[in-house]
Amino acid sequence: MVGNRSWFGGLFNRTGNKRQGSGERTLDLTPLQEQRLQKLKDRLSVPFDETRPDHQEALKALWHASFPETELTGLVSEQWKDIGWQGPNPSTDFRGCGFVSLENLLFLARTYPASFQRLLFKQEGVRATWEYPFAVAGVNVSFMLIQMLELNSGQKETAKPKSLPAINFVKVLTDEEAFDVLYCIAFEMMDAQWLAMRASYMQFKEVLEATRIQLERELSLEDLHRIQDLPAYNLLYK
Repeated sequence: MVGNRSWFGGLFNRTGNKRQGSGERTLDLTPLQEQRLQKLKDRLSVPFDETRPDHQEALKALWHASFPETELTGLVSEQWKDIGWQGPNPSTDFRGCGFVSLENLLFLARTYPASFQRLLFKQEGVRATWEYPFAVAGVNVSFMLIQMLELNSGQKETAKPKSLPAINFVKVLTDEEAFDVLYCIAFEMMDAQWLAMRASYMQFKEVLEATRIQLERELSLEDLHRIQDLPAYNLLYK
């Protein structure tokens, strides 16, 4: 069931609180890491623009990945609620995170289509009567990752990550798809938490917080050389 905008908007504030870690570290970035980190930050700074043809096409591609046999009647349509947007115009739900959240959803659909379908249609586990809305949840997962990895726009462009999870993430940025793969892992992890907690609609923020804690744990592991080394990577289905 799709929620109201106060529920959605509140999640950004709640999940965006910066953690005060006692074990802050510093990292000397290699030129490649600096380049990849800046490229990722540039991606994150792009707002969703419903007037841009490439953004419109990306939105249509998401619909086609979700319902390949059903024609979309328009970019503003009640059909979007079937994916889990809050209203007939999904562009309003991107305001808190930007175009990257749509890119993340498309990456999940194209790279791990079995996971995408399983999450979209809630195909596994004992589901709640009031389920989380898929697309809106996906935007919140993107936002949670940006905050957790210290990539938010409030940070100085030259700021280096200080927490161990953020540092370890930058170390694996030799893979340009690291952020997108981590997003897919986080979405699967969130759904697993949802089922384990037997959560319902209004408990989504608690589920997202539990997901963040688990993800921070895994990103703090030693000998993390690539994002696929995370234990939760095994949750993904191609």
